[in-house]
Amino acid sequence: MQDASNITEHVDRLAIAAACALIGDRWSLPIVAALLEGPRRFGEIQERVPAIAPNILSARLRSLEQDGLVLAQRYSRRPPRFEYALSSDGEALVPALGALAAWASRRSGVEPPTHALCGTELELQWWCPTCQEPAVLHDEAATLA
Repeated sequence: MQDASNITEHVDRLAIAAACALIGDRWSLPIVAALLEGPRRFGEIQERVPAIAPNILSARLRSLEQDGLVLAQRYSRRPPRFEYALSSDGEALVPALGALAAWASRRSGVEPPTHALCGTELELQWWCPTCQEPAVLHDEAATLA
């Protein structure tokens, strides 16, 4: 586990506030999670997020589309019906969703995700795709973009 005091040096609080403004309501992340496996129609999303009212789902889908996280493809003119998919920005939320899901699992006492080969609990960490090395956030040379 990484030292929280070292991580906080690299956290951009304004960026987190901006992210929360886009996806910080009760339903946005569950809708994004419902689209992780691929495009879905309205009814299919509602099945995957059963507690959401249809009017709220419609409003959130419009909002996520306006914010560029979800793409809507019309498949019927009359009545107008759409299939929804994550945009590349929406797909970029996958690591954050994984981290939140693992955190929520630990808090609720549910087994967190584990490695299929050895059974060890999985961890998310920063990684440099250029050097192909994990980033050590407490290293003063490591910075987050």
